[in-house]
Amino acid sequence: MTEEQPEEVRRLEEAIAALDAIEDDEACAQAVSLILDAWPEHGKRLAAIRQQRVQRLHDQRRLSWATIGAMLKRRNGKGVSGARAQQIATGQSGYQAHKRKEEAKRAAQEQADE
Repeated sequence: MTEEQPEEVRRLEEAIAALDAIEDDEACAQAVSLILDAWPEHGKRLAAIRQQRVQRLHDQRRLSWATIGAMLKRRNGKGVSGARAQQIATGQSGYQAHKRKEEAKRAAQEQADE
């Protein structure tokens, strides 16, 4: 990524590198296991924080979904679509959106087959 990462992202990556650098295999495996065990809750909390902030950007700052999507940079440096930004604001996961799209596609195919 060419842009400088936020301090919090850098610290998370440093923490992961520190885990990897633990010389004692048992201690490292135990520490990583504790983190992975708690990760589902951390992931939910992070998603909730992002959802709330994206919604505020739209409601309070009156930014378009496309503008917000461009702000949500991924590791490849590209943002997400405006539609995806809107889904994030409503708490819809990427998996849920994909599943709904596949279900609609399947229903359309079944209707065409009738």
